[in-house]
Amino acid sequence: MSGEVAAPVLEVEGLDVATGSTALLSQVSFSIDAGERVGLIGESGSGKSLTALAVMGLLADGVYVRGHVRLHGGPENLLEHSARQWAAVRGEEMSMVFQEPMTALNPTMRVGAQVAEVIRLHRGVSRAEGLRRADDVLEQVGLEAAQTSRAYPHQLSGGQRQRVVVAIALACDPRLLICDEPSTALDVTVQARVLDEIVSGVASRQAALLFITHDLAVVAQVCERVLVMYGGRIVEAGPVREVFAEPRHHYTAGLLAASDLSAVEPGAALPTIEGTVPAAGQLPTGCVFRTRCPAADEACEDQPPWTARAPGSAPSEAFGYACMHPAGETDE
Repeated sequence: MSGEVAAPVLEVEGLDVATGSTALLSQVSFSIDAGERVGLIGESGSGKSLTALAVMGLLADGVYVRGHVRLHGGPENLLEHSARQWAAVRGEEMSMVFQEPMTALNPTMRVGAQVAEVIRLHRGVSRAEGLRRADDVLEQVGLEAAQTSRAYPHQLSGGQRQRVVVAIALACDPRLLICDEPSTALDVTVQARVLDEIVSGVASRQAALLFITHDLAVVAQVCERVLVMYGGRIVEAGPVREVFAEPRHHYTAGLLAASDLSAVEPGAALPTIEGTVPAAGQLPTGCVFRTRCPAADEACEDQPPWTARAPGSAPSEAFGYACMHPAGETDE
């Protein structure tokens, strides 16, 4: 029926992750539509990678997880999947690109065979057909299959290895691609090429992209919408241009100020956010950022409500912030 709104490719609702009595993620909620590219940013220790691992069902044994993770609007909660059910979903419906390709690739297998392996597993094709399709995917990510397919990982450059990992992730045309700092270890020129291959790969498949990074410039280049995470919580969300131009949470404002080197006079100290991310289990009550926030007062000892970015709009997980004293507002 025309006019119907398609269900999100990924829907995360009320995600809690803990180990023992220590909360690691609290009430994380967001969704990503088909063809949408969403960035997840924050300092190290804020919970970005843990969120990705929870969505992919890759948390270590003994880690408690609660909430809902759904694909394509289906009724199944992936968090309740068995190991066999997860194995059928990963690589087929969703894939992940990790930061360091050498730990993601098997050093004893030729590159083409590694790409073909996931194709044969999920598509049930012959070895020859798997290798043929692997060559096609390698070409799609900018590699010369004739040379790359028979090489071992150590014979390739860092950029080539990362593109092989991207090829493996895209080999079965997943509806969701998660990238966790995929270009951090690469130089700027190679980084740009890898990012272009990721963007073109998800665009050609109309896949959803969750892109995790601490590099705000990369988010501006790759993503349309951004989620800001601190202390295991989403503290702000919205369109990249809008959030970066007018941050409402003081943590977002601090990240942007610290990354804007063009605003720093020669010889002047670089702007920083005071303090560090508290260790798990040591977060303050109320606003998780209040011990580092320049605008914090007694009101921040209570949990701030989620507020819509646009006045008069209904609060939405995709467009809002959690702050008692929004950045950019002046006192009357």
